[in-house]
This record gives sequence, structure tokens and C-alpha cells, in this order.
Amino acid sequence: MAVTHESCAGMGGIRSAGDLVFRMELQGYKINDAKKYVAEKLHCPVSYLADCAEMKDLREDLNIGTTQVRPDAGIGMQTKFRIAEILDIPINSVNKFKKEAGI
Repeated sequence: MAVTHESCAGMGGIRSAGDLVFRMELQGYKINDAKKYVAEKLHCPVSYLADCAEMKDLREDLNIGTTQVRPDAGIGMQTKFRIAEILDIPINSVNKFKKEAGI
């Protein structure tokens, strides 16, 4: 059951780096530039971005979300904070959270 769930839950891009690349596209980057930017920020080759095994390890190391909840792993807003920090981009929900918390 866990394997099925991980496979299905990853369809939104979190099994690889699709969600991160898409965030950069929303910032105005073209796809290839977005991939290069994300790979640079994650300190990995562009080829890793589509490799589920490499990205699983990298996402766990950087604490930026995985398909399955793991012990001591960030979830939800914690991962969005980390993504905003690592990619050096504004994320509306993070900015709103900070504003309302007075951070």
C-alpha cells in the first residue's frame, strides 16, 4: 500500500523536482533556465531533477518535502519555508505567514 500511495502522491511533481521547476517558471523563467536554476540551487546536475531516486535522497537531505511523511521531516509550511529559502524566491503563503506571525 505504501508503494502505491507514494507513486500516486508523487504525481504532483514531488517525486522529482517538477514542483520546484514549476515555481521558477511562475517567476518568469523558461523551462530550461528554470531547470538550470533549480539544479544550481540544489547543487546537483540537471539530470537529477527527473530522477526519482536521486531527488528522494536530496529532498530528504534538504528537508523540502517527500511523498511519504518521514520521522523528523518537515511538512506543509515548513517545507515551503525551506523551498523559499533555498530557491531564493517569494512564496505568497510564506510571506503571509511571516507577516501575520510578525516575523
